[in-house]
Amino acid sequence: MIPTLTPQPTAGTTTRQHADDRGRPRLGAARLLATAIALGCAGGLALLIDLDVARWCKAGHTPKTLMRFLNFSEVCGHGIGVATLLLTAAVLDRSLGGRDAVPRTGGLPLSRDFFRMVATTFAGGIMANVVKELLFDRVRPRAADLVSAASAFATFGDSAADSILSHADANSFPSGHAATAAGFAAALSWKYPRGRWLFAMLAIAAAAQRVASSAHYPSDVFFGAALGLVGAAGIVGRSRPHDEYVSGTTADGRVEKTSTG
Repeated sequence: MIPTLTPQPTAGTTTRQHADDRGRPRLGAARLLATAIALGCAGGLALLIDLDVARWCKAGHTPKTLMRFLNFSEVCGHGIGVATLLLTAAVLDRSLGGRDAVPRTGGLPLSRDFFRMVATTFAGGIMANVVKELLFDRVRPRAADLVSAASAFATFGDSAADSILSHADANSFPSGHAATAAGFAAALSWKYPRGRWLFAMLAIAAAAQRVASSAHYPSDVFFGAALGLVGAAGIVGRSRPHDEYVSGTTADGRVEKTSTG
C-alpha cells in the first residue's frame, strides 16, 4: 500500500483554511430586494385569506406539538432573543469578538461584522414599528371581531380599533417579529452561508408562530418579512464579511493571519 502525503505549507508561503468559505455565495442587494418584492406581493394576496386563517387559528386548531415548536422558534424574531443569540455568536466566533476580531471596531473587542449583523437584524423591525405607529392601525386577530368582519380591510382603521382596550392590540400591521426574524436570518446567512436554509426555516417558523398565536394575520408577516429584507439589502447587500484565515508558516516560523472582505 502506497502512503499518501499531505502537502505542508513551506516557509514563506501561506495556505488559506476554511475552504468551505471559498466562493461563498453573496446574498446581494438585488436578490434580497427581489425576495422582498415577492413577499410583498404574497402579502397582498394573503389579504384574501387573512380572516379565514385568523379564525382557524383563533379557534385553537393548531396541533399542540406544532405549536410548541413554533413557540420555541419565536426567539428568532424577538428582540431580546436575537440579541442574546448574536452575543452568543460573538463569543463563539473569533472573527466577531475577542482579541482576534477581524477587523476590530475602534477599541472595542467586537468586529465591524458584528455591528453589521446587529444593524441588519434590527433595521426591518424598526421600520415595521415606525410604519405601524405612524401609518396604519390594524386590530390583531386576538382582539378583533372576526365573526362580523366582512373582509380583511375591516380590521384596518380607527373604527376597528375603537373597541380594543390595549394600544398594542391595534399594532398588527406589519409584523415587527417577522421583520426581525427575516433580518436576523439574512445577517446569519451573510456571515455563515452554509446554514442559510436553516436560518430561513427558523425565520419562517418565527413568522408562522405570530399567525398561529393570533398575534398577526398572514399578510402582516409577509409585509413584515419584506421590510426585514429591505433593511438587510441596504446594510449587507453590497458587502462581504471579513473572514479570518489562518495561514501557513512564514519565513521566520511565525503563523500568519490574514483577513478578506
